[in-house]
Amino acid sequence: MSKGRLAQEIHVVNAAAAITSCADLFNGDPATDIINLAKYDRCTFVLAKASGNTGTAVITVEACDDTSGTHTQAIPFKYWVCTSGDTFGSEQSATASGFTTTAGAGQVYLIEVNSSELYGTYKYVRLKMTEATDDPVHGYVVALLSGARYEQEVPPTAIT
Repeated sequence: MSKGRLAQEIHVVNAAAAITSCADLFNGDPATDIINLAKYDRCTFVLAKASGNTGTAVITVEACDDTSGTHTQAIPFKYWVCTSGDTFGSEQSATASGFTTTAGAGQVYLIEVNSSELYGTYKYVRLKMTEATDDPVHGYVVALLSGARYEQEVPPTAIT
Protein backbone atom coordinates (compact mmCIF):
# COMPACT_ATOMS: atom_id res chain seq x y z
CA MET A 1 0.00 0.00 0.00
CA SER A 2 1.40 3.35 -1.05
CA LYS A 3 1.82 6.09 1.52
CA GLY A 4 2.41 8.82 -1.06
CA ARG A 5 -0.06 11.24 -2.54
CA LEU A 6 -2.25 10.31 -5.49
CA ALA A 7 -0.91 13.32 -7.41
CA GLN A 8 2.56 11.77 -7.12
CA GLU A 9 1.43 8.31 -8.28
CA ILE A 10 -0.49 9.41 -11.38
CA HIS A 11 -0.09 12.13 -13.97
CA VAL A 12 -3.31 13.96 -14.84
CA VAL A 13 -3.46 15.18 -18.45
CA ASN A 14 -5.93 17.75 -19.78
CA ALA A 15 -6.55 15.53 -22.78
CA ALA A 16 -9.32 17.73 -24.16
CA ALA A 17 -7.17 20.75 -25.00
CA ALA A 18 -7.46 19.85 -28.70
CA ILE A 19 -11.27 19.67 -28.46
CA THR A 20 -12.86 22.97 -29.44
CA SER A 21 -16.15 22.74 -27.51
CA CYS A 22 -17.02 20.99 -24.30
CA ALA A 23 -20.58 22.26 -24.81
CA ASP A 24 -20.97 19.92 -27.81
CA LEU A 25 -18.27 17.39 -27.05
CA PHE A 26 -18.83 14.98 -29.94
CA ASN A 27 -19.39 17.62 -32.65
CA GLY A 28 -16.91 17.30 -35.51
CA ASP A 29 -15.75 13.82 -34.43
CA PRO A 30 -12.92 15.09 -32.18
CA ALA A 31 -9.92 13.30 -30.79
CA THR A 32 -8.00 14.09 -27.64
CA ASP A 33 -4.46 15.33 -27.60
CA ILE A 34 -1.90 12.67 -28.46
CA ILE A 35 -0.35 11.29 -25.28
CA ASN A 36 3.15 9.86 -24.98
CA LEU A 37 3.09 6.54 -23.10
CA ALA A 38 6.85 5.94 -23.35
CA LYS A 39 7.29 6.71 -19.64
CA TYR A 40 4.04 5.17 -18.34
CA ASP A 41 2.49 1.71 -18.22
CA ARG A 42 -1.16 2.74 -18.50
CA CYS A 43 -3.47 5.47 -19.76
CA THR A 44 -7.00 5.72 -18.39
CA PHE A 45 -9.24 8.21 -20.18
CA VAL A 46 -12.08 9.59 -18.07
CA LEU A 47 -14.96 10.70 -20.30
CA ALA A 48 -17.67 12.54 -18.39
CA LYS A 49 -21.02 13.34 -20.01
CA ALA A 50 -22.71 16.02 -17.89
CA SER A 51 -25.81 16.74 -19.97
CA GLY A 52 -27.35 15.84 -23.29
CA ASN A 53 -30.22 13.39 -23.40
CA THR A 54 -29.90 11.80 -26.84
CA GLY A 55 -26.38 12.49 -28.20
CA THR A 56 -24.06 9.49 -28.54
CA ALA A 57 -20.64 8.73 -29.98
CA VAL A 58 -18.55 5.76 -31.03
CA ILE A 59 -15.48 5.67 -28.80
CA THR A 60 -12.24 4.25 -30.17
CA VAL A 61 -8.62 4.29 -29.01
CA GLU A 62 -5.93 4.98 -31.56
CA ALA A 63 -2.25 4.14 -31.21
CA CYS A 64 -0.12 6.76 -32.99
CA ASP A 65 3.41 6.53 -34.36
CA ASP A 66 4.35 10.13 -33.55
CA THR A 67 3.13 13.32 -31.88
CA SER A 68 1.18 14.48 -34.93
CA GLY A 69 -0.66 11.21 -35.59
CA THR A 70 0.93 10.69 -39.00
CA HIS A 71 -0.02 7.02 -38.79
CA THR A 72 -2.74 5.71 -36.48
CA GLN A 73 -4.12 2.28 -35.73
CA ALA A 74 -7.35 1.65 -33.82
CA ILE A 75 -6.71 -0.89 -31.05
CA PRO A 76 -8.78 -3.01 -28.65
CA PHE A 77 -9.19 -1.72 -25.09
CA LYS A 78 -11.06 -2.19 -21.79
CA TYR A 79 -13.73 0.13 -20.44
CA TRP A 80 -16.20 0.60 -17.57
CA VAL A 81 -19.45 2.59 -17.54
CA CYS A 82 -21.17 4.47 -14.72
CA THR A 83 -24.67 5.68 -15.61
CA SER A 84 -25.83 6.49 -12.08
CA GLY A 85 -24.07 7.78 -9.00
CA ASP A 86 -20.65 6.21 -8.53
CA THR A 87 -21.43 2.60 -9.38
CA PHE A 88 -19.53 1.25 -12.35
CA GLY A 89 -20.53 -1.84 -14.28
CA SER A 90 -18.19 -4.73 -14.89
CA GLU A 91 -15.16 -4.53 -17.16
CA GLN A 92 -16.05 -4.53 -20.85
CA SER A 93 -13.79 -5.42 -23.77
CA ALA A 94 -13.96 -3.31 -26.92
CA THR A 95 -12.55 -4.37 -30.25
CA ALA A 96 -10.65 -1.91 -32.42
CA SER A 97 -14.11 -0.79 -33.66
CA GLY A 98 -14.86 0.62 -30.20
CA PHE A 99 -18.25 1.01 -28.53
CA THR A 100 -21.16 3.44 -28.66
CA THR A 101 -21.97 5.56 -25.61
CA THR A 102 -25.43 5.37 -24.10
CA ALA A 103 -27.88 8.25 -24.60
CA GLY A 104 -28.43 10.18 -21.39
CA ALA A 105 -26.79 12.61 -18.99
CA GLY A 106 -24.69 12.16 -15.88
CA GLN A 107 -22.46 9.35 -17.18
CA VAL A 108 -18.79 8.54 -16.70
CA TYR A 109 -16.74 6.19 -18.88
CA LEU A 110 -13.31 4.83 -17.95
CA ILE A 111 -11.39 3.79 -21.05
CA GLU A 112 -8.09 2.07 -20.39
CA VAL A 113 -5.11 0.92 -22.44
CA ASN A 114 -1.73 -0.42 -21.37
CA SER A 115 1.40 0.71 -23.19
CA SER A 116 2.13 -2.95 -24.01
CA GLU A 117 -1.18 -3.08 -25.95
CA LEU A 118 -0.26 -0.34 -28.43
CA TYR A 119 0.27 -1.22 -32.09
CA GLY A 120 3.79 -2.43 -33.03
CA THR A 121 6.41 0.08 -31.93
CA TYR A 122 3.92 2.95 -31.52
CA LYS A 123 4.21 4.71 -28.15
CA TYR A 124 1.53 7.39 -28.44
CA VAL A 125 -2.23 7.14 -27.87
CA ARG A 126 -5.39 9.22 -28.24
CA LEU A 127 -9.12 8.82 -27.71
CA LYS A 128 -11.34 9.32 -30.76
CA MET A 129 -15.03 10.24 -30.43
CA THR A 130 -17.12 9.87 -33.61
CA GLU A 131 -20.59 11.38 -33.25
CA ALA A 132 -23.27 8.72 -33.77
CA THR A 133 -26.43 10.63 -32.75
CA ASP A 134 -26.21 14.38 -33.38
CA ASP A 135 -27.44 16.17 -30.28
CA PRO A 136 -25.24 18.40 -28.08
CA VAL A 137 -23.55 16.60 -25.21
CA HIS A 138 -21.77 18.65 -22.56
CA GLY A 139 -18.73 16.81 -21.33
CA TYR A 140 -15.02 16.60 -20.82
CA VAL A 141 -12.08 14.21 -21.10
CA VAL A 142 -9.02 13.87 -18.89
CA ALA A 143 -6.37 11.17 -18.99
CA LEU A 144 -4.77 9.55 -15.96
CA LEU A 145 -1.31 8.14 -16.61
CA SER A 146 -0.08 5.58 -14.12
CA GLY A 147 2.77 3.16 -13.64
CA ALA A 148 5.48 5.76 -14.23
CA ARG A 149 8.77 4.21 -15.21
CA TYR A 150 10.58 7.05 -13.43
CA GLU A 151 8.55 8.64 -10.63
CA GLN A 152 9.13 12.36 -10.12
CA GLU A 153 7.59 14.91 -7.80
CA VAL A 154 6.53 16.97 -10.83
CA PRO A 155 6.07 14.64 -13.82
CA PRO A 156 7.18 15.85 -17.26
CA THR A 157 4.57 16.69 -19.86
CA ALA A 158 3.11 13.76 -21.81
CA ILE A 159 1.36 15.81 -24.52
CA THR A 160 2.78 17.78 -27.39
